[in-house]
Amino acid sequence: MTRALTLRDRIVGRVEDTGFGAHGLHVLVDAEVAEHRWTADIREDVHSVAKGVCVLASGIAADEGLVDLDEPVSAYLPGFILGSGVEHVTLRRLLSMSSGVDFPWSETMMTDWPDLAREFLGRPSRGRVFQYSNASTYTAMTALGARVGDVGDYIDTRLLAPLGIRDVEWERCPNGRIAAGGGLPLRTEEMARIGRLIRDRGVWEERRLLSAAWVDAMHGAWAPAGTGPGYDRYALAGWAGPGGGWRLHGAHGQLLIFAEDAVVTISASDHFGADAIAEFVVEAIEEPDFL
Repeated sequence: MTRALTLRDRIVGRVEDTGFGAHGLHVLVDAEVAEHRWTADIREDVHSVAKGVCVLASGIAADEGLVDLDEPVSAYLPGFILGSGVEHVTLRRLLSMSSGVDFPWSETMMTDWPDLAREFLGRPSRGRVFQYSNASTYTAMTALGARVGDVGDYIDTRLLAPLGIRDVEWERCPNGRIAAGGGLPLRTEEMARIGRLIRDRGVWEERRLLSAAWVDAMHGAWAPAGTGPGYDRYALAGWAGPGGGWRLHGAHGQLLIFAEDAVVTISASDHFGADAIAEFVVEAIEEPDFL
């Protein structure tokens, strides 16, 4: 039995023992693949895994010389009125949730103001302070759009189409921009393709889609975030942990878990069980008899 099959079977057993609300599972170990489904294979919102897609798009744009992640965001949006200290906020700080702008998540943030990005940038910055909010990624993609045009189209052309992912319809705000921090529907296996691209540091089927440095930044130079296990360090869309792994983590259990040479992709509808299943996955990979 291959390592991918062994890991798949261990995860399936754990899901069934615990009742975790998994929908689909894709396991990649080296070049081996194993899959399992509990529900119909349909596209579902990957929630905050979409933040990782936005980081990849920003890296591609940087490679093309269209943006500099360390340039103040005001250079991209010169007509926006900025709050105190926001003149120092860069695309990198927006994507790493460290703008210092106080803007907590809400279900209605896309429609509460005429322009969410203008509202976000118009508030003061408290310095390099972490606060997790979809508005931060949304504002980053508003800035990116000033250089690349429609960001959804740019992502389709530069990232999703080369991965063989087509006809994806992002959730959009009333101004027509992609929701960015979520609202991206993908099948489990499609999300797994993004995971493979990340594991292979920007290369897909021997074609480089973006520089390895941008992928590395998704799980490097960790900055302090929250205090709970698995939520204490954040980089560019990536959370440190559990264990020696790291992950892209969307609400309700959408997971891309990276450890050693493995990527485990999970689609689910179980918000509160996701941390425990992620911990089990990394522990299973890190067991001496698995390597």
